[in-house]
Amino acid sequence: MLRGMNLLIASFVRALGNCLHRKVIAWSLFPLLLMALLAALLSWLFWQPALHWTVQTLEGVGWLGAVWHWMQERGLSWGVEVLGSVLLVLAATGLLVVLVLMLVSLFMTPKLVEWVAERRFPLLERKQGGHWWQALAWALGSTLIALVVLVLSIPLWFIPPLVLVVPPLVWGWLTYRVMAFDALAEHASQAERQAVLTRFRMPLLGMGVVCGVMGAAPSVVWASGVVFVALFWLLVPLAIWIYALVFALSSLWFAHFCLAALEQLRREAVTQGAAPDAVRVP
Repeated sequence: MLRGMNLLIASFVRALGNCLHRKVIAWSLFPLLLMALLAALLSWLFWQPALHWTVQTLEGVGWLGAVWHWMQERGLSWGVEVLGSVLLVLAATGLLVVLVLMLVSLFMTPKLVEWVAERRFPLLERKQGGHWWQALAWALGSTLIALVVLVLSIPLWFIPPLVLVVPPLVWGWLTYRVMAFDALAEHASQAERQAVLTRFRMPLLGMGVVCGVMGAAPSVVWASGVVFVALFWLLVPLAIWIYALVFALSSLWFAHFCLAALEQLRREAVTQGAAPDAVRVP
C-alpha cells in the first residue's frame, strides 16, 4: 500500500511538471476547441427549452416552495431562474466532460502516453495488449455506464451538497476506467494490464476521483459566467481551458503511474524467475 502511495505521489509531481511543457500546452488546445464548439452548439439549440424545463421543475419541488415565496416577497423572483441556469450549466458541463473525455482518450491521451514513454521508459517493451478498437469499445462502454448513472442521479442534484459530489465521483470512475486502459494499451499484454489494474485498483480509483474533483472546479467558473453575465465571455473560455489542462494532467498522471507500475511488475517477474504475465497479484 505504501509503495502504491509513493508511486501515486511521484507520478503526480512528474505529471504536474510536464503540464508546463510547450508540447503538452499545444495538445491541450484540442479539447479546448472541441468543448467550445460543443458548448456553443448545445447552447444555440437547447438553452431556452432546457432552462424553461429546469425552472418549471424547480418551482414544482415542494420543499423549495417556502424559499421561492420568501424570495418573491423581497423582489428576488429572478432567483429561481439564476439557480436553474446554474444547475443547467452544471448538467451540460457533465455531459460535455463525458463526451470530450471519450474523444480525448482516443486522440490526445495516446500522444501524451507515447511522449511519456519516449522520455522516461524508452526500453520498456511494447506488447500491444490493447488495440484501438478495444480502446474504443472500452471507452464507449464506460461512457455509456457513466451517462446512465449521471441521468439517474439528476434528482440528487437538487440537494445542494450532492450536486458538487455526485458528478465528480462519476467523472472520476470514468477517468480511472478509460485512462488506465489507454495508458497500458501499447506496452502491456492483456494479462499484464489486468495484473496492474488489480494490484493498484485503489490508487488508480483514487486518482480518478481526484481528477473528478479537479474537474469540478471549472464548473464553478463556468457557472459564474452565467451568474455574472458581463464576464460570461471571459469566464466560460477560462473554464474550458482549465478543463483542457485537467485532461492533460490526468492523462500524464495515469501514464506515469501505469507505466511505472508495469515496469515494477516486470522487474518483480525477473526477480521471481517467471514470465511477467505469471506474476501473482494479491
